[in-house]
Amino acid sequence: MNFQLSEEQELLQKSVREFAEAEVRPLAKELDETGHFPRELFQKAAALGLTGIAVREAEGGAGFDHIAYTIVIEEVSRCCASTGVILSVQNSLYCAPVEHYGTAEQKGKFLAPYARGEKIGCFALTEPQAGSNASALQTKGVRHGDAYVINGTKAWITCGGAADAVVVFVNTDPAKGEKGITALLVERGTPGFKVGKEEKKLGISATACSELIFSDCSVPVANRLGNEGEGYKVALSTLDGGRIGIAAQATGIAQGAFEAALKYSQERVAFGGTISQFQAIQFMLADMATELDAARLLNRKAAWKQDTGARFSMDAAIAKLFASEMATRVTHKAIQIHGGNGYSREYPVERNYRDARITEIYEGTSEIQRLVIAGWVLKS
Repeated sequence: MNFQLSEEQELLQKSVREFAEAEVRPLAKELDETGHFPRELFQKAAALGLTGIAVREAEGGAGFDHIAYTIVIEEVSRCCASTGVILSVQNSLYCAPVEHYGTAEQKGKFLAPYARGEKIGCFALTEPQAGSNASALQTKGVRHGDAYVINGTKAWITCGGAADAVVVFVNTDPAKGEKGITALLVERGTPGFKVGKEEKKLGISATACSELIFSDCSVPVANRLGNEGEGYKVALSTLDGGRIGIAAQATGIAQGAFEAALKYSQERVAFGGTISQFQAIQFMLADMATELDAARLLNRKAAWKQDTGARFSMDAAIAKLFASEMATRVTHKAIQIHGGNGYSREYPVERNYRDARITEIYEGTSEIQRLVIAGWVLKS
């Protein structure tokens, strides 16, 4: 593995950072306060190729590798975590499984316009009674001729309230457990499919995180992603890539908080000098910088391994576990360095702190990551 970014990756990083500073950061506070889904910002990101970063150019994407993907998500999340995770879902939870498992016809309809950012996609696995235990899905998909009839409710679906299509996981044969789960592509506007309540959350407020409700919703068999009964495999392989995206998001959130704390420490005067002169502050900054570097390297290692075509489940779990818990620690220290001002919404670090917390929960809690890692360790 080469730790030096390629010239192409460095140019991408520069252009995305400029975009994030000019277009994303000015809206971050407003998006947090209003919860308004940033459609116009999404379209601007699409114009830069950020909605299908690692999708092949022939299929509507930008054709970059997954290290480039981590760079994009980190740089955007450094300015706005909501926008960062919206792009993460579009890339790794929607476009990736359609590209990997879709037929040529499905890719034409359900991938290319999404990779180009003309449409928005999402991923619906979680249910009110099935979170970490994904094999316990209650949403049913009963086949009738050339269609599946879906009944059930999905919960906590990021971009669910804004998406034009969803990769939805249904139980087509409950007796088979995880081997009875099937993935289907469902378009917005399909009769029997509606968006339920939008969740009001601690952080990442502008993600249209919603319930999705299916009531006798008929979906053509032609919309099945992979074979019947392969949905659990589709979900787990997709989440491996998604965890790399969340690790990048967590790293970006923490990087933004670190930069704010560093700047504040060099401006805030106390006891006759700037607080950056005090060893207590210096030690916090040193710890923050060290953890950030470690998280970024773990994340890029996982992305590099994904690009080689090797199995990267353990690497993704390690990157996601460390980066998410690191983000909570770093944003905590950023508030501490700001003192009372860190608790005020006038400063960005309190938003960073709230946004960071979810990275330890979605796309597999820290406890699930530890189970995944332990499983691989015990196999070796």
